Amino acid sequence: MSDGLDIVFFGSSLVSAYWNGAATYYRGIIRQLHARGHRVTFYEPNAWDRQAHRDIEDPSWARVVVYSSQNTDEVYQCLEQARNADIIVKTSGVGIFDELLEKAVLAYRRPDSLVIFWDVDAPATLERVRANTEDYFRQLIGKYDMILTYGGGEPVTNAYMALGARQCTPIYNALDPSTHYPVAHQPEFVCRCSFLGNRLPDREARVDEFLFKAARSLKEHSFILGGNGWQDRDMPANVKYLGHVYTKDHNSLNSSSLAVLNISRESMASYGYSPATRVFEAAGAAACIITDQWAGLDYFFEPGREILAARDGLDVTKYLTELTCEQAGKIGTAALRRVLAEHTYAHRASLLESALGLPTRSRTYV
Repeated sequence: MSDGLDIVFFGSSLVSAYWNGAATYYRGIIRQLHARGHRVTFYEPNAWDRQAHRDIEDPSWARVVVYSSQNTDEVYQCLEQARNADIIVKTSGVGIFDELLEKAVLAYRRPDSLVIFWDVDAPATLERVRANTEDYFRQLIGKYDMILTYGGGEPVTNAYMALGARQCTPIYNALDPSTHYPVAHQPEFVCRCSFLGNRLPDREARVDEFLFKAARSLKEHSFILGGNGWQDRDMPANVKYLGHVYTKDHNSLNSSSLAVLNISRESMASYGYSPATRVFEAAGAAACIITDQWAGLDYFFEPGREILAARDGLDVTKYLTELTCEQAGKIGTAALRRVLAEHTYAHRASLLESALGLPTRSRTYV
């Protein structure tokens, strides 16, 4: 294969982050692929009310095709179009016709093309196939030319290889500095601490521990919670719930909070090496981040200087009690400097091209 490839993605959504935390991850990677001369088409279903909650219009750097979630006719039309691509990518968690797509992309592979499974929730996938030896996907792993993951480091890579993967490479979340950057404080977002994350079964208990426990201990301070699904959840009176926060408001939220809290899902924390998209977004805004601890954190940030690591809600409470504006500013500035130097999507695109065996098209990381 040569540079300037035709690449097709079957994913959850490129244009909407509604119940779709991977949206900014896809955008960062695909924008950089376009910048390097590759042509990308993103097929996504009209599902989960995402098209009614778009964050962006169809971008200039990718072709977006929305297909029906009600029948399979349009799915197969998309697959027929995708047959001509150099690379077909099926991501995890599309939410509609996942099993059909994961089998069909292999059937539509040409002898001179690659078919890749890109797992944006590898811990959950691995736990599922380990628990059920008859799981259909277990039999497909070795048929893909490559497995790419959202994170997970060696634990995820080794697990996939043990299940027969030909190749497995983590492509971590990162910063897109053209979309996430420091902005002026907005009064409606000013608070001691903010957390942005959808309500999910393997995150809720950790939100209780790291966010709500701290809020109950610091009744004199204000907290903000953003994300889908929390509207019927009991929470401390000093926690302001915003509901879904559109991508255009992330910079304002991150820049207006004294500290931004990162709370991993239980499955991600257990594997480690799985920094959330929100961590890099917050670092891009020069926010002071307090994160739950997980293996591999020091690969991305230096704890104590570029990020604050908390073992539990008591640690969060201690940080928020002692943190000054000056200290928060220094930590946020150091985090921004680190991600610009090592963790942008240009860095990730370079890694991806190397994994594909391509000469990288640029070493200028912007």
